[in-house]
Amino acid sequence: MEIKSAFTLIVRPDNVAVVTIDVPDEKMNTLKAEFGGQVRAILKQIRENRALLGVVLISAKTDNFIAGADINMIGRCQSAQEAESLARQGQQVMAEIQSLTIPVVVAIHGACLGGGLELALACHARICSDDGRTVLGLPEVQLGLLPGSGGTQRLPRLIGVSTALDMILTGKQLRARQALKAGLVDEVVPHSILLEAAAEHVRKPRHDHRRLPVRERILAGPLGRNLLFSMAAKKTAQKTQGNYPATDKILKVVETGLAQGLSSGYEAEARAFGELAMTPQSKALRNIFFASTNIKKDPGATVAPGPLRSVGVLGGGLMGGGIAYVTAIKGKLPVRIKDINANGINHALKYSWDQLEQKVRRRHMKAAERDAQLALISGGTDYRGFAHRDLVIEAVFEDLALKQKMVGEVEQYCAPHTIFASNTSSLPIGDIAAFAQRPEQVIGLHFFSPVEKMPLVEVIPHAGTSEQTIATTVKLAKKQGKTPIVVADKAGFYVNRILAPYIAEAMRMLVEGESVEHIDNALVKFGFPVGPIQLLDEVGIDTGTKILPILETAYGERFSAPASLIQAILNDDRKGRKNGRGFYLYGKKGRKSKKQVDSAVYSLAGMAARHNQCSAEQVAERCVMLMLNEAARCMDEGIIRSARDGDIGAVFGIGFPPFLGGPLRYMDSLGAGEVVARLQRLATQYGSRFTPSEALLLRAERSDTFWPGDETDLPN
Repeated sequence: MEIKSAFTLIVRPDNVAVVTIDVPDEKMNTLKAEFGGQVRAILKQIRENRALLGVVLISAKTDNFIAGADINMIGRCQSAQEAESLARQGQQVMAEIQSLTIPVVVAIHGACLGGGLELALACHARICSDDGRTVLGLPEVQLGLLPGSGGTQRLPRLIGVSTALDMILTGKQLRARQALKAGLVDEVVPHSILLEAAAEHVRKPRHDHRRLPVRERILAGPLGRNLLFSMAAKKTAQKTQGNYPATDKILKVVETGLAQGLSSGYEAEARAFGELAMTPQSKALRNIFFASTNIKKDPGATVAPGPLRSVGVLGGGLMGGGIAYVTAIKGKLPVRIKDINANGINHALKYSWDQLEQKVRRRHMKAAERDAQLALISGGTDYRGFAHRDLVIEAVFEDLALKQKMVGEVEQYCAPHTIFASNTSSLPIGDIAAFAQRPEQVIGLHFFSPVEKMPLVEVIPHAGTSEQTIATTVKLAKKQGKTPIVVADKAGFYVNRILAPYIAEAMRMLVEGESVEHIDNALVKFGFPVGPIQLLDEVGIDTGTKILPILETAYGERFSAPASLIQAILNDDRKGRKNGRGFYLYGKKGRKSKKQVDSAVYSLAGMAARHNQCSAEQVAERCVMLMLNEAARCMDEGIIRSARDGDIGAVFGIGFPPFLGGPLRYMDSLGAGEVVARLQRLATQYGSRFTPSEALLLRAERSDTFWPGDETDLPN
């Protein structure tokens, strides 16, 4: 059977060839190795037709140009040489496009990422649609790789080395207007005239690309280059803590191309791509990518979801306001907020206004769009407007009696099919549903703060929750732009349960005499975005410590934290960033203000003198090993449904280092025997809380792993 080509060529009456990209049977266009022959066949036709004035490349997909290369190709490579060969094939195809003697203009609408942007860079001009879905970027670094089809060489020459480095090192994506300003695209036009505008551009006389700004020309020269690359290396090392080898390679490859010329640059790029594809960091990051893609396709239940036409939110506080925002703006669903007073409603509405107004100021959105989106959110102090809500999310105080009262009210004032979802972080969902008339429609939906930024939600069915309720709640979470994991209804659920011993251990070390900076820096060096003590400040010390007694009651001593210290901190009115003082002191200018350790915390009850006895590695080990041990228990107790959910939950929920692949993947890479040995050593040194779980001991004995195979086993 003949394989249908992803590329079709038609010649218009005005002798402009239009090449349409449409990967058969797939929602997104992605570049695959087997397309090389198809592209060459198209190029041969173009070269043979002497009457052609030029070529336009365009996608047939409604919302994407090319979303990148198919990552499975890399997973199938057995060696650095194979991956290098893959990069060389890509480079060759791009070189053939660039060498065409007639103009090639690419018409971009939707995502133009990775290999898609490299293809666009090989064309002679780029035009894109003025549409919110149009973004351009090279996100390979997020997979522990670098652009391997010429992107590291073409981009700096097109837009200047400092702007290019910023894009390649961070994976940053540019919107249409930003891309125009940077010189990445030549024209931005409405989507409706994209093809015509590109065809028109073909007929224009060919001009050399715009001259780079003076600053960029200086930075590309020998003196400026040395200064730029040494500053970039320093800044990058500070951000990555040496945990991401791709960033060093990117700097070297870009510099090689500028210093030694294009052919040396392409050579260095292909070689570096091959080496990076084999690193454990890239394998772990690709696994996270596959796992998160996989979760997005998982309905979470065995039956179809119920209707989702409108949503209610109870409580207009920080969480309620954030939930209303993502439901209306990302989910495009009408939201009705109920609060006990008008101030709460106003607070929630102002939250959404502030978020959208920021987008208007940055020109990411027009004022009319802002107003249309805000119109989806309304509020009141009673249940008017709730009668037909398909799902109501409760975001009131962590008080069981109050939440049970909310369930009763929703059952009274809403429709018989309405689902009640509780945003609790600690209370059992079964207890919240205890007096419900329709307990099968009660479920937990645990968001993380700040709601609009944190990607994870935990969906928590209790024993009596119906499959349809689970499916509908998972569907809502995805509409809100979240990654949902379904977890069991046990104390702490999953994320807080593995986080609690990690934070408690940091508190113990603080009491023992380690400094705040030493503990936090050690865990940042390990790969977390912030240290455990700063995290407690960010979450709020009063909120963050509330769950520890609940977990200690449920699971015992390993969840105990130095109670005297926590009490002394709370008695001293230290809540963290939200009131400007916690373990750190905060300036008045919001989240970006400089913070410094408040040395006065060391004089609080129960603190030893500062001495920093433990090395950074020992500090990190003590905190992380407790987290790993707890993740193993969660897996074996069925708190999480799979290793995939456990790793995604930890990476997306608490910032577990993604280059390690998540706690379960990390334990697999160490080997269960090694994890057990480390825990036993720590148990001898510091006490029984480090005793390895039965789950781990059994795995060590059998040499079992948490994951069944490597990342290519995940369907995507």
